Amino acid sequence: MISYGDDYYWVEQNNRFDQKKHIQRCTTCSSGKTCYMSLQERSVQNDKFSFTVYLCYLVYAPLYIAGPIISFNAFASQLDTPQKNYSSKQVACSVWKHLTPMDNFVVGYGVLNFMWLKFFLLWRYFRFWSLINGIEAPENMPKCLNNCYSLETFWKNWHASYNKWLVRYMYIPLGGAQRKLLNVWVVFTFVAIWHDLEWKLLSWSWLTCIFFIPEILIKSAANTFKVQGALGEFLFRELNAVAGAVTITCLMVANLVGFVIGPSGINWLISGFLRKEGLPIVGGMFIIFYIGTKLMFYISHSQKWRLKSRLLKVEDQQETLAGSESSADQGGDYSTDPSYWR
Repeated sequence: MISYGDDYYWVEQNNRFDQKKHIQRCTTCSSGKTCYMSLQERSVQNDKFSFTVYLCYLVYAPLYIAGPIISFNAFASQLDTPQKNYSSKQVACSVWKHLTPMDNFVVGYGVLNFMWLKFFLLWRYFRFWSLINGIEAPENMPKCLNNCYSLETFWKNWHASYNKWLVRYMYIPLGGAQRKLLNVWVVFTFVAIWHDLEWKLLSWSWLTCIFFIPEILIKSAANTFKVQGALGEFLFRELNAVAGAVTITCLMVANLVGFVIGPSGINWLISGFLRKEGLPIVGGMFIIFYIGTKLMFYISHSQKWRLKSRLLKVEDQQETLAGSESSADQGGDYSTDPSYWR
């Protein structure tokens, strides 16, 4: 109210603001833009001092709730000629340029974990709702994100019900494993369009396919390769851990492009990590993922060992039970056998 009243009073008093002199001193105005000082001091026309404009000034949500204070002159002068608009993409890109490689790593890994936790909670809640109504539905997140060291394992355990649907209605009809190198392109392109028809999502799906193809070829070659000796097993396990670290990095990059920076940010991402200050971050990130992959191997091995131990225990119990029943059948009932008492 004070700003509205004072600005109206100064208009009536013919407030003199030397625009030309201000432009000579102001670098913003001399570049063709209009600075806030000019918007504030320059008088607006009398028709802007209407009740409608005054009401808009009072309750303008971005500034009314918790925003910075703006004068009535500055607000009213921008209604007809607004300043340059900034899209969310421009804002994200400008912020991204000022992030360090370490910030990029934290954002990339954090986005993955945040998305996993968000969908984990949502999908489990609605699955529980379905179960209490008597409708069985598959678990969408059967495995933790941080326990997946291959793209195949990750996508089998991320939105697993959708993965089962895709396998049944798209992957198998298209030829299944016999045409896997071609099928992944069709399936992931469909997944991107199913989410939304955006270039960044298409870029995400195609990047995922580019990273998926080497994994498919390496796994196919590894299945035909027989490891011999302790040294061979050690080297094979170490190479698997290195491949797992590379896969996690590729997964993080693909999700950054698809859900944060878009395809236009790929050059910034690569240049940021290949700079002098970025190379140590890349090395440290790779070591962390390598150690994490080794821990995943240990967890997987422990789970298989516990399952095998349980199965062996059940088999032993069944054999013991079968042996006691067989002995009873062969021995008969001694209490009714006369020879037993002689």
